[in-house]
Amino acid sequence: MMLFVISPTEITREKSVLWVKGEYHDDFADVRKASRDGLSRQNQPHLFDRLDWIEPLYKYCLSGYPPLYVRARAEGAEAWLFLYHRRTGEYQALANWYNFTFRPVFIGDPDEKTKLALLKAMARRLRTRAAHIVLNPVPDEEGLIELVTRAFRSAGWAVAAQAVDINHFLEVGDRDFDNYWYARPGALRSTVDRKASKFPVNIEILSHFSPDMWADYEEVYENSWKPEEGSLPFLRALAEQEGEAGNLRIGIARSNGKAVAAQFWTVDNGIALIHKLAHRKDAAAGSPGTLLSHAMFCHVIDVDKVRRIDFGTGDDSYKRDWMEEERPLYKIDLYNLRRPSSWFPALKSCISALVRCRKT
Repeated sequence: MMLFVISPTEITREKSVLWVKGEYHDDFADVRKASRDGLSRQNQPHLFDRLDWIEPLYKYCLSGYPPLYVRARAEGAEAWLFLYHRRTGEYQALANWYNFTFRPVFIGDPDEKTKLALLKAMARRLRTRAAHIVLNPVPDEEGLIELVTRAFRSAGWAVAAQAVDINHFLEVGDRDFDNYWYARPGALRSTVDRKASKFPVNIEILSHFSPDMWADYEEVYENSWKPEEGSLPFLRALAEQEGEAGNLRIGIARSNGKAVAAQFWTVDNGIALIHKLAHRKDAAAGSPGTLLSHAMFCHVIDVDKVRRIDFGTGDDSYKRDWMEEERPLYKIDLYNLRRPSSWFPALKSCISALVRCRKT
């Protein structure tokens, strides 16, 4: 652990002085001790902001890279930024294709001014570590993009943010499943009716981890159209963990006793997250994946009473049949202008941004 302290004269809030202190960490045991459960399930409502997500993701997917966990704290509030050292001078968000979102994680419900002060402290200290930092995929929630931009620009960084992905989601509201389903495209409803009649399947949905059902999930995935899975050990660890918490929803569709479709969801704080879905290529004619989706949506809407369903990243056309809203996800490039190696890529990003603006 390395400690850094920002002088009280550097950051002020209105007419009072705001002290900001912080550390660098490279070990999760130290992070857990320092955060005092602030990054736990009880204190972070979003899965991707918790150590229970970040730690296994690093262990199973990114352990070949040196980590850098940055903490800033002031007046009972904290900010954490989880990064890894991708290459010389470059740090990236500790995230990958399994993440729906990535962002700085705040503890203690700080107001906007305190958040800005915490991020400014990080930005100043990171100037000695990094020439380039990449944050992705970042949602523009509660002015987050502007907040990061202001903080890092004030510390001498060039900032370039661009939309690089789409997140499809559904605000369920007070609807039951029948009302939701009635609003789906006619072609989708017709497909479910026809395929259920011609190619019936038996569907099982569990909220706890089952080794047998997980074996079915892996078998379906291995025989699907999907590319080779990035890290089955990570997904299994996540399923076991969320199953223990009661948040797992794993669905299997079977035809004549054989698993033909599988889906891996979680439900937490009124939000259902669709992590993985697949069906066997040799069963595609019966659309078992669509039939299983129908059952999963029905379950989380009518049984779990979720208020939102999130289909993750990717602008796949089929998602529009099930979802009603979408939002962009951003990549933020941060260039340390104290490093000459950052000047050209920073200029290139600025020119690209101008070109995009002229096209829109």
